[in-house]
Amino acid sequence: MSKRKGNEDSPRSCRPRAAGELVGDIGGQSFKRFGFIQSSIVSRWPEIVGERYAKASSPESIKFPSGKKAGGALTLLVDGAHAPLIQHLTPMIIERVNRFFGYAAVNRIVFRQGKPPATPARPERPTLRPVPKELGEGLREIADPELRSCLESLAAQIAASSGPPLLANDGDDPIPAINRSN
Repeated sequence: MSKRKGNEDSPRSCRPRAAGELVGDIGGQSFKRFGFIQSSIVSRWPEIVGERYAKASSPESIKFPSGKKAGGALTLLVDGAHAPLIQHLTPMIIERVNRFFGYAAVNRIVFRQGKPPATPARPERPTLRPVPKELGEGLREIADPELRSCLESLAAQIAASSGPPLLANDGDDPIPAINRSN
C-alpha cells in the first residue's frame, strides 16, 4: 500500500466527493467574472440579510479597486418599490456582508432596479401516516419522516409479496467446478 502524503483536497484523492464541492469549482470562474470571490454570497443571501430582504433584493456583483480585495462596491438588484427601504438598511447590509466575509470587503452599495430572481419553492415533505401494527414496533421509533415513509413502503411491499424471488435452475451450474489434480 502506498504511503504517500498527499493533499486530501487534490482532484485525484480517490474519495467520493459531494456534488456541491464540484459545482463550486465549475461555477467559480463565472462567479469571479461577475465580481464574486465566493459563490456562497449568492446562495446564502437569505442567511446574510434575512428572508424578508432577500425576497426583495439579490447580489449582482462586487467591484473592488484595482489590485485590492477590500473596500469594494456591492451591486444589488432591488425590486423598485423596496429600493427606499433597502437604501435605508445600507449600513446594516454592509455590516452583515463584511461579517460574512470576515473582513471589510464592502464599503458601499450600488442599487440597480429590477426584479430579483424568484427563489425556488421547497419540495413538500411526505405527511406522516400511522404505522400499521402488522409492520412492527421498530418503525414507530424512527424520527425522520422521510426515512420512515420509505421503510414503511418497503415493509408493505415485502409483506404483500409471496416470498423471496425464485431463480430459474436449468440444471447448469453458473459457476463451473474446477478439479485440480496434483
